[in-house]
Amino acid sequence: QLKKLDQAVSAAHTFFVANPQHLQMREDIEKYRRMSGVKSDSFRDLEATPHWEAYEAGVQHYNADEYPQAVSRLEESLAEALSALEECRALCEGPREEEEEEEEEMQAGLYEAIAAHYIQVLKCRQQCVLEIATKPGRISATEDFIPSHLDFLQFAYDQAGNQALAAECAASYLLFYPTDEPMLEKMKQYRRELGEDTAVTARESIQHYMQRSLMEKKLIYYAVEHLGETFNDPDLWTPDELIPENLKEKYRPSSPADALVPLKHVRGASGPGWGLVSEGFLSKACSRLAVLASPTGPLPFEGIAVTMDSQRMNGTQRVVFDRVLTESECKDLLRLTKAAAEAGDGYRARRSPHTPHERFEGLTVLKAMQLAQNGDVDWRDARLLLRASEKSRKIIESYFTPGKKLHFSFTHLVCRTAVDEEQEGRMDLSHPVHADNCLLDPEGQECWREPPAYVYRDYSGILYLNDDFQGGSLFFTEMDTVTVTAEVRPKCGRLVAFSSGKENPHGVWAVSRGRRCAIALWYTHSQEHAEQERVKAEELMEQRAVEQERPNGEEHQGSDHSGRSSSEPPIPTSGARPTSRSRKPGSDRTQHPQGLRARDEF
Repeated sequence: QLKKLDQAVSAAHTFFVANPQHLQMREDIEKYRRMSGVKSDSFRDLEATPHWEAYEAGVQHYNADEYPQAVSRLEESLAEALSALEECRALCEGPREEEEEEEEEMQAGLYEAIAAHYIQVLKCRQQCVLEIATKPGRISATEDFIPSHLDFLQFAYDQAGNQALAAECAASYLLFYPTDEPMLEKMKQYRRELGEDTAVTARESIQHYMQRSLMEKKLIYYAVEHLGETFNDPDLWTPDELIPENLKEKYRPSSPADALVPLKHVRGASGPGWGLVSEGFLSKACSRLAVLASPTGPLPFEGIAVTMDSQRMNGTQRVVFDRVLTESECKDLLRLTKAAAEAGDGYRARRSPHTPHERFEGLTVLKAMQLAQNGDVDWRDARLLLRASEKSRKIIESYFTPGKKLHFSFTHLVCRTAVDEEQEGRMDLSHPVHADNCLLDPEGQECWREPPAYVYRDYSGILYLNDDFQGGSLFFTEMDTVTVTAEVRPKCGRLVAFSSGKENPHGVWAVSRGRRCAIALWYTHSQEHAEQERVKAEELMEQRAVEQERPNGEEHQGSDHSGRSSSEPPIPTSGARPTSRSRKPGSDRTQHPQGLRARDEF
């Protein structure tokens, strides 16, 4: 507003680098790019640190197969990162920081105070690696930041024809992960090429870094075991033998989901190029192994077919089921969307938050029940929404996590309608590529599991209701958001399900004609994040069942336009709390439960 475009652009760019999924800022950045008075060098990151600037440039060159440039920038990044590490460690020196609870305890003796101060300094120094590995604007560190430099460099040097430096980087990497089989194979190759008599040693700077870090860890773990200290080890490479036996269960991740393992170079299945993958988040090259490593449970309903599994979808933790709903059930749920739209009350179509070329409608399970209670929609259709989503939950739970409860996180009946007069020349998506429980950062090849992402989500599902439209297919990509690995065409009764993390970036192609409707489903293992609106909806449905058991004279007037008999048996619910029968007949008509404000997931 002050016409200071250079400062505006740099501020916007700085914010966007840290928040790449922020749609409004994305639009602002595009607007600035089109303005004649804006120079390209105005797009600078005001929070950039030297090592991060060099690291991201190096990774970009690396991904573009520009290996000499990648080597130059990655070497610069590694040197700057180690320098920043020393500065951080120096700042750990100083007076001991007393914790509040310690002040209330008895004063420690001289030797105890010295030990506590020294351990505090050591722990602070250990945490410095997280400090330098955290991108400005983020709160989560990049795992294995130092080892990943060496991994990139050994491959880049190899491709650039400098096997001596490639071998040096490989030897340095093996200090962190001495049993890493792909890197050991590379070392054998380098020794053959350089000659068995050629000495190959790790970099002196990395040897010093490792020896110092291991000595500090040894002292800290001694204090944890014998002096009652606590320690959050920042490194994944800490050797098992360094951790005292009685602490291993507490201080070692129990599964790959708890921590990423080091990056490894693997041959791509579809071409001669190399791909970067990490265990648990496998690319196309490892999709077959991922399927074998993730056995699936039996389906709880007959007649449902697994149309595509993870292997056919070139990924991990992905599946497509067909025949989850019948044609009749799809029609009933589509009727629900139309009746809700006609009733208004918050369901009226509005411009999509993702594109001006579509209108968007969304209906929660609670709103559906409230509309049924008011007589605006058919009770049977509202009940079907509950049952269809619960059926989907049971299928996904049985397939992906048999024996481990999945709770609803959010349920949303969504329709996207193409705006006919605004389709010409359209280039955008119906829903941009994203992940469901983390903030996708394509340039950094990361997905940050931190707010405002819905970090508690574990699995996602989409139950389609129709196919009489153009476009609107779901697609999965690599972390770069542009390499499409699989596509799912909607049809009635088709359920696509997948884990919600960074292993499954996905988006929706533009709906160019017609109206696309589906039930969007998100699930969590965390009971504290279970969908509360669903509990309210099930209570309303149970109230309805109780009313139908009463004599006709006591039933609410006008509460049902469906013409169903009041003698219909009660409708079973899943997990709803029992409703008191001691209320005054007819009181529900005037005392609706307080409406929860429907969350807009988009």
